[in-house]
Amino acid sequence: MSSAELPADQSGLTTDALLAGPRGRSLCANLLNGRLASPGGRVRKAWAEAQQYLRAGDTTRWVGKLAECTAIAGLPGTPFDGSALMTGLLAAVDSAAYWQVPDTEDQGFAGEAAREALRPVAEAVVAATRISDLRWWTAPVDRGLQRYAQFTGQHALPEPPLAGAAKSVGAWLADTLDDERSAGDRPEDPAAPYGGRWWSSPALSGLLVTTRALPGLGAAGLALVEDGLGWQSARCWPVELRDGARVYEVSGRSHWAALVERYPLDVSKSRRHDWWRATGHVGRWLIPDYAAMAADWDAVHVSVTGYLTTAGIAISADGTARTMLAGWDPDATWWLNDVLSLASPPQEWRADDQVPNGWTLAGESKAPTLSCA
Repeated sequence: MSSAELPADQSGLTTDALLAGPRGRSLCANLLNGRLASPGGRVRKAWAEAQQYLRAGDTTRWVGKLAECTAIAGLPGTPFDGSALMTGLLAAVDSAAYWQVPDTEDQGFAGEAAREALRPVAEAVVAATRISDLRWWTAPVDRGLQRYAQFTGQHALPEPPLAGAAKSVGAWLADTLDDERSAGDRPEDPAAPYGGRWWSSPALSGLLVTTRALPGLGAAGLALVEDGLGWQSARCWPVELRDGARVYEVSGRSHWAALVERYPLDVSKSRRHDWWRATGHVGRWLIPDYAAMAADWDAVHVSVTGYLTTAGIAISADGTARTMLAGWDPDATWWLNDVLSLASPPQEWRADDQVPNGWTLAGESKAPTLSCA
């Protein structure tokens, strides 16, 4: 697949696309919740009443109160700053779960009336991404600021695997096919209490995954982690790309669907139960065949925009099947070929719940020995 064959509109964020995705709606809800007055204030009281109606299943009152909240909060007229948007994004990523029925809030915001009530928030988000410090949400991979976040301590990750991608992606394919065969013994009933692999990224493959460095944050991947393991320390390794590295960009559903259609891998048996719970879809499921893709592309990057508008949705692929972006962090780039090298020694970071993004630079230390074999 050449770049000329990619779907149009490689960047940018629209209100409708943001509201169409569960993670995008979660971001909007988190932002609205965050823009509350002090305890007992009018906005906080309205939000509490809205949540009460939602839990009670009173949709009419809930949507009405939701609209009241957005009006009181001055949306879309009053913009969000970068700190508020990152806080909302962190919460949206942290609450993602693709192996279970969506929670009450996710279900409630999926309705058309609720989406319209959230529209002023979404409009404010779209406007905010056009300012300089948030343009990275819609940007392609940052080729000059890529970092590998190596979480240390309990559940530690390895040093950056700069070589051996061909072996790793081949092993990933063999393991995925073996898992699909093994899942053939599970019941066909999607409601049966079975589960397994729920991600569509090449997670646990040994392939390298990077995100961009941000001001005050060694890597976006330190903070923006789905299904994290509570890491408290990490190293951020600066890496540089080989000239001409081919990166497939996903900034919306059409890009993910096109990727899957070009390199399809059927995982219907292994994903049937988890993804039915998450989406309600019964039928065939596909993910990208990353081993086949590696012949044409060196990496896949999902922008924040791509994440917010695509993750968690049963997307049509090849006309008869569905696919889902799951287990892929915002701005993450998975590398399928050996096109990266170490740019400089890593920096040590530690978790810190007293700072906005949750991580603080711990000071440079002697770099550990790096094996590229």
